[in-house]
Amino acid sequence: MSPHSLTSQLLVLQRIPSVSFELHPPLFLAPSLASIPQPSHQRSSFSTTAALSVRANKKRDGNPHRGESALRRTGLRYPNGMSKQPLPQPVLDPKKRSKIEVDPNHGLWGFFSEKGKALSTPAENAAKGRSWTVEELRHKSWEDIHSLWYKCCKERNRLATESKERKRMQLVIGGSEARRRDLTIRQTQAKIKHALTERWYAWEEAWKVAENDPEINLNADLDTPAYQRRFVEDEEEVDEQPRAAAGAA
Repeated sequence: MSPHSLTSQLLVLQRIPSVSFELHPPLFLAPSLASIPQPSHQRSSFSTTAALSVRANKKRDGNPHRGESALRRTGLRYPNGMSKQPLPQPVLDPKKRSKIEVDPNHGLWGFFSEKGKALSTPAENAAKGRSWTVEELRHKSWEDIHSLWYKCCKERNRLATESKERKRMQLVIGGSEARRRDLTIRQTQAKIKHALTERWYAWEEAWKVAENDPEINLNADLDTPAYQRRFVEDEEEVDEQPRAAAGAA
């Protein structure tokens, strides 16, 4: 092998990036390394035909109404330029807006302390009395207890509305007074439950006594009275008393 050919083979080895200079093979293997293929560059065919790009997408759906659903309210995929009904336009000028008539006796006003007032002052929430006692509730009728329970629920709804409004406005003042007022109301509701539980137990005891009383008909309806008094023994005792008084005279 001529020195010129060896020099050319070494130049080929130096041009190969994958072969390190520290790991040069022996010189007798230099002719075999000359046939190592060089890295080829990727080439793409140039074409101005649009059919090639369409043909490449094999999973394309040809249904233009795919994805439309009346149940899921997805609507049309493509916006339409025409509509059957004109869309309403918002009125940006407050002077041109129509006034909405609100019922002054609407039930939603119960969520506020006063009409047109979102929050109560701490002094108003602190101006409260004590909770009701069980002894006081024992003497109340069903209608009075029902009205008191409704007032408690209404007041707690108002306090919950004000609590949400304070969180929205990031206000700290007035929260402790409202919580103490809510605690007093919940104590009253607990006493109402206690009084009603006592009435339920009393009714159960009265039912057991009425089952063994012959003068009480537990199966009575609207035409038959539930209490049937027996007058036989009572009338005999009443007749004997006037006779005894007449004999003594």
